Amino acid sequence: MSDEAVGGIDLPTDGDGRRSSTTFGREVVAAALRGVDATGAQAAERETNWRSGYLDHVRRLTEAGATRASDARTIAADGLAAVHERMVVVDPDGDLPLRMLQAAGSAPDVADAVVTGTGAPEQELAVPYRGELLTGDRLRHQLEDWSVRGGIEPTVTEAIERVLEHPDWLRLPGWTVVVLGAGAELAPLGALLRWGANVAAVDLPRRGLWDQLLATAAESAGTLHLPVAATAEQDGLPDLAAHAGLDLVAHVPAVADWVDGLEGRPVLGTYAYADGAQHVKVTVAADAVSQRVRASRSDTALAYLATPTDAFVVPAEAVEASVAAYEARSGTAKVLGRPLRTLSGGRLLKRNYAPDVDPGICDALVPQQGPNYALAKRLQRWRATTARTEGTVVSLNVAPSTRTRSVLKNRVLAAAYAGAHRFGIEVFEPATTNVLMAALLVHDLHTGGGPEREHPWQQEADAAVHGGLWRAAYAPRSALGLATVLGVGASRG
Repeated sequence: MSDEAVGGIDLPTDGDGRRSSTTFGREVVAAALRGVDATGAQAAERETNWRSGYLDHVRRLTEAGATRASDARTIAADGLAAVHERMVVVDPDGDLPLRMLQAAGSAPDVADAVVTGTGAPEQELAVPYRGELLTGDRLRHQLEDWSVRGGIEPTVTEAIERVLEHPDWLRLPGWTVVVLGAGAELAPLGALLRWGANVAAVDLPRRGLWDQLLATAAESAGTLHLPVAATAEQDGLPDLAAHAGLDLVAHVPAVADWVDGLEGRPVLGTYAYADGAQHVKVTVAADAVSQRVRASRSDTALAYLATPTDAFVVPAEAVEASVAAYEARSGTAKVLGRPLRTLSGGRLLKRNYAPDVDPGICDALVPQQGPNYALAKRLQRWRATTARTEGTVVSLNVAPSTRTRSVLKNRVLAAAYAGAHRFGIEVFEPATTNVLMAALLVHDLHTGGGPEREHPWQQEADAAVHGGLWRAAYAPRSALGLATVLGVGASRG
C-alpha cells in the first residue's frame, strides 16, 4: 500500500462511465440478499425504476433476515462487503479501491486543539419537552405516558431509569465521544458537553458552524477536541474557527489518525447527514474511519441513530398493540376506511400487521426520502450488526421522527409531520430527541452496548423511540397521504 495521501470517496462508474447511485444501490441490495434470498436478489437486479421501486427491495432486506439470526448477519456482512468492494477513492491516475484508505498516508496534517468549558456540569438528566425541563419523577411520568400511548418500547423506560439512578454516568468518564457530523441537529455534542463529557468534533471547515460549536463548548462543562490545520498557531490563536474542520469524505486517513491520537477510549458516533448520494458517501467515509481506528484501537465503540422511517422487525407486543388500536378505531374511521381502501386499490389505511404475526414487519419507509437515504441508514445498521458479532460495543437506537431542518424543507414531509398526530404518531422537537437519544447512548456505553439479544432485530428493537410507528393501527405509508392532506394548513402556519 502506498504511504502517500489519496483523494476522496466516490461512487464507482457504471457501464456508461457515470457515477450512478441507482446502479450502485441496486447492486448492493442484490449482493446483500444473494446469500439468503436468491429470488429477492434477482428481483432487485431487474428493478427498472429504482427511484420508487427500491421500497420493496429494502423491505425485503428486513424480511429475509427476520427468522434466522445467521441470515441477518449474512445480509449485513455481504451488504457491507459489496459497498467496500464497489466504492472507490478518486485519484488523478484513476479510481483506486476503497481498501487503500486503511493504509494510506494522512493528509492534510492536523493538530488537536482543545477548548475547555467554564460551566458547571448538569447533575441530573433533564429532558426538554414542550417548554419544560423534565427531571426525576416528572421525566418518569412522561416515559410512562409515552409507553402507554405506544410511542416508545418499554425498554426505553428501563434504560433511562438506569441513567436517572446513576447521574454520574452522564460525564462518561474514561470515554472520548467522537461526533462525526458534529453540527447535525441530532448530534449529541451539546448534551454531552453540558454533562461534562470529553467530546471530539468532526465536521466540514465552515466558519459559521465552528463559531457555534466553539461557543457551545466554551459555555459548557465539558472538553471539546477539534482538528485544526497543523500549521496554525494554537496557543492563543485568535480565530480558531477559521482553522477548524475536516471534510470526512475527502480526508478519511487524516480523520482516523487524529482520532487515533486522542486520549480516552474512543466512541465513533456517525451523525453526519447530506442530501442524495452524498449521504451514502459520507456514511461510507465514516465507516472507513471506524474500520481504520478499530484496527489500531480494539476498544473502540460505535454509535448510531437509526431512522424510524425504515423497515424493522418488531416484537409480538408491538403487533398486539397495533391490532388492538385497529379494532378500537372510531366508527367514523371504520366507515370511511373501507371506501378509501377500495378507491385507492388497497393502498390507503391498511392495517399495520396481520393479526397474530410474531414477529411483525413495520414498513415505515418514506418514498420522499429516497433510496440513497434508505441505503445510507441501512449501512449503519449492517455495521452495528457485524461489529457486535465481532465483540465491539455498539449503541444503535431508533430515534423518533423529528422536526429537523432537513426534514421540514421537504413540503410533503413537513405536512405529513403536522398531520401525523391524527394517526397516533408523535413527531418530536429536535431538543427532545437530542437529549433523550444522548441519554440512551450514555446508558449503552455504561452497559456494554445494552442487554444481549439472540437476534440482531431484537437488538435493534431494544430501547426504540419510534414515536408510535410500530404500534399504530395503520401501516405508516398507507396513512402518509391523508396525514399530509390534514397537515397542510398546520405546516404552513
